[in-house]
Amino acid sequence: MIYHLLYSLHTEISFFNVFRYITFRTIYAGLTAFLICFILGPWVIEKLREKQIGQYIRRLGPASHRDKAGTPTMGGVLMLPAILISTLLWVDLTNHYAWVVVFIIVSYFLIGFTDDYLKQIQKRNRGLRAWHKFSMQILAAAIAGTVLYMNPDFSDTVTIPFFKTVDPELGAGYILFAVLVIVGTSNAVNLTDGLDGLAIGPVIIAAATYMLFAYVAGHVRIAEYLQINYVTGCGEVTILCGAIAGAGLGFLWFNTYPAEVFMGDVGSLPLGAALGSVAVITKQEILMIIVGGIFVVEALSVILQVGYFKLSGGRRIFKMAPLHHHFELKGWAEPKVIVRFWLIAIMLALVAISTLKLR
Repeated sequence: MIYHLLYSLHTEISFFNVFRYITFRTIYAGLTAFLICFILGPWVIEKLREKQIGQYIRRLGPASHRDKAGTPTMGGVLMLPAILISTLLWVDLTNHYAWVVVFIIVSYFLIGFTDDYLKQIQKRNRGLRAWHKFSMQILAAAIAGTVLYMNPDFSDTVTIPFFKTVDPELGAGYILFAVLVIVGTSNAVNLTDGLDGLAIGPVIIAAATYMLFAYVAGHVRIAEYLQINYVTGCGEVTILCGAIAGAGLGFLWFNTYPAEVFMGDVGSLPLGAALGSVAVITKQEILMIIVGGIFVVEALSVILQVGYFKLSGGRRIFKMAPLHHHFELKGWAEPKVIVRFWLIAIMLALVAISTLKLR
């Protein structure tokens, strides 16, 4: 809204011409989201504490986590509105790609909120049944994928990192592929959210990385120079990525060790889905495996652990899954696990960025 209100004045006051620049609006979208979280954070945490919306600690979890019981959760109710408000203030509201991501964020926010509400308010330990949750996630992702596929300016090709001339066309199958990326990323982030600041750190890093990809994919000259898919209008998604990164930093202020609040499903599910949808829009879908490598490894550790446990009659690959618990049980202090995972996420992001030239 700020963009539409102030940029329209640029013909009379030249200063307002600055609002047409995506880089300028991305910076201020990030700052806006950060300030919303930073200012409202203490109030939201106190309200969560008053309503006794506290973290439940599994009996079979690491013993060091037992003192976390009762820590306010559902912190996503702070972060996601900050992202949406910041986005609506600074993005071009006529851009359909921005609305696709907003749709995904709102849909997965509602799914996560319902799940957390049942667990925290209604005291149903299991929350939503797994098939209910996945069905709703798949439906929302399928709607977004269909909207993108039906856009005549959107390509149904898939970019393969490091290979300039390999870009298979999927046709209508691209909708299913988009669903896989969005739902998979959403649940991978959800599985990573197990330690103070562990998930939000890589989310910030991934959002910043896709901020770059969205900008270059939406800039015809840069996209042509780098020989990547040019996506008309994709540049506005840069601003949304900035809002995600800014809100993530604001949330991390309270979520860093020792955490004052956890994000809950209401935060992790929509954040992961937002990253997945941005990966689809920027035509860097496969690259999410590298950018979100931490999320991928965490999800795989759970799949391998469960699969091997069932096939081997009760034996385990890891001491505990997801993987971060394995390192805790090996004796790593929680802050060490968190920071080392962040460092790996940064290295993976740099590798992903290098693919812009290694083609």
